[in-house]
Amino acid sequence: MPTSVKTLEMIFDAFDGRRVTIRVLDPKEDLQGSEVKAVMDDIIAKDIFSASTGASLTEIYAARIVQRDVNPVEIPA
Repeated sequence: MPTSVKTLEMIFDAFDGRRVTIRVLDPKEDLQGSEVKAVMDDIIAKDIFSASTGASLTEIYAARIVQRDVNPVEIPA
C-alpha cells in the first residue's frame, strides 16, 4: 500500500561555507513560514547544532517541505 511521507528541511549556511540540512519528519499541516524562521533563528542563536566539521551554523539558507510517495515492492518468498 503506497504511503506519502512529508519532511520539513531546514537548510543553513555554516561558518566553514558548507550547507547543513536538518530534517523533521511529519511536520504539522498548517506550518507557517514565520514559525519555521523563528525555530531556525533559535537554532542559530543558541548554537544548538553544527556542521559535521564542528563549524557553527551562521545563516538561514532555505526551508522547504518535501513530499515523497513510498510504494513498497512485494518480494515473493
